[in-house]
Amino acid sequence: MYAIIETGGKQFRIEEGSKIVVEKLAAEAGSEISLDRVLMLGGDECKVGTPYLAGATVTAEVVEHGRGPKIKVFKRWRRNDSRKLRGHRQECTTLIVKSING
Repeated sequence: MYAIIETGGKQFRIEEGSKIVVEKLAAEAGSEISLDRVLMLGGDECKVGTPYLAGATVTAEVVEHGRGPKIKVFKRWRRNDSRKLRGHRQECTTLIVKSING
């Protein structure tokens, strides 16, 4: 059985035991959270929400909080001899899916 969930403006296809990296969530490392924005449940019988499935949840454990890879943002203005270089690292949370409840 698998599910498609939405968190942090992105969609993820998950199964029980899978490990995903999502946008930073407000939860302590080692705690369990419940994700209720389930778009679809798949397996023997497919269920699709409009846009979310009522009563479907995904339970996951927060493994750690971290930061993603560094992204360089470079801006240059022509004929002005001007440029700007900035770096950015997005904060993220690693989750392990414990159960999918449909």
